[in-house]
Amino acid sequence: MSAVLQPRTELRPMIEADLGEVLAIEENSYDFPWTYGIFRDCLHVKYPCWVYEVDDEIIAYGVMSIGGGEAHILTLVVRHDYRGQGVGRMLMSHLLTVAGHAKVDTVLLEVRPSNNAAISLYQDLGFNEIGVRPNYYPAHRGRENAIIMALALSQYDQRFQH
Repeated sequence: MSAVLQPRTELRPMIEADLGEVLAIEENSYDFPWTYGIFRDCLHVKYPCWVYEVDDEIIAYGVMSIGGGEAHILTLVVRHDYRGQGVGRMLMSHLLTVAGHAKVDTVLLEVRPSNNAAISLYQDLGFNEIGVRPNYYPAHRGRENAIIMALALSQYDQRFQH
């Protein structure tokens, strides 16, 4: 008989000591990554910041702001070698649960029009396109628009509580 070892996983709040690992993923994922200072500032103002670990290694993170009855997903990133395995969906679902506990009505986010995988995930979770932010993202040639997406949390709750 052989035992199959399952990886140890943990979803937990991000701490400043995590920022080295988070930045490595960020810099490997984006041509225009967030800086250490941006992540540190998000932690200092107590934004909900979460990491997901597999065997004590951070493989995903998400940052959200909450205020005025709204939440704003600021970033959600899964390390390249873990994409397509449901980690992003799990982390986004957790952020939506955190938003719900904060009595949020609406969750907003921006996404690059070229990020088809993220758009598909957000639509599957119930987000709808509500507008465009012109010239929102830096690009190698000028700027790229952002699609603004929104989710009424009451709709998410009805769709996913079963």
